[in-house]
Amino acid sequence: MKYYELTKKEKSILGDFEKGVLVSTPDFKRAKKLYEKIAKNTLNKTKNINIRLSERVVSRLKAKAAQEGVPYQTLASSILHKYANQ
Repeated sequence: MKYYELTKKEKSILGDFEKGVLVSTPDFKRAKKLYEKIAKNTLNKTKNINIRLSERVVSRLKAKAAQEGVPYQTLASSILHKYANQ
């Protein structure tokens, strides 16, 4: 079995656990669902950004978006999302 060096925070948590300071959540399933929802919403938040593009690029982006039948901002967001997740 591998031995892992605990961080200061992990040691503190382990110490509290061993002392009986930590207690179980009364309704674990409900709490778990709540925190899963919070985590999901945190990851799904959108942030507005401003970028400077030449008029030529914006015109071409609008033309491509019109061909696809989507708003140009949605197309730009999709392109950036795909690039960021490669």
